[in-house]
Amino acid sequence: VQLQASGGGLLQDGDSLRLSCVASGRTLTNWIIGWFRQVPGKEREFVAHITWNLGTPRYSDSVKGRFTISRDSAKNTVYLQMNNLKPEDTAIYYCAARSSAGAYNNWGQGTQVTVSS
Repeated sequence: VQLQASGGGLLQDGDSLRLSCVASGRTLTNWIIGWFRQVPGKEREFVAHITWNLGTPRYSDSVKGRFTISRDSAKNTVYLQMNNLKPEDTAIYYCAARSSAGAYNNWGQGTQVTVSS
């Protein structure tokens, strides 16, 4: 599966932004699409994922209540709606895909999100 992430930008503290991840190359039945983020010099951090079949989300504690992950099956696209952004959300955001029993080994290119105070 190929993944194309987009939507990053330069924001102010408290702003909102929506990232998109378009998947192609295979059907996503029984797959999970996740969003991760990474700050240079730090490990990549899990942000959220969604199961393709049922649309069940899961969030990291750091974004719960502020971020919402969703999917549009017709467009093969997963969205990450980010509200009340904070400077600590500044990172490169990546989308990734895995089968329900597999590891994340399909990654898109990153999209930069920068939040200034």
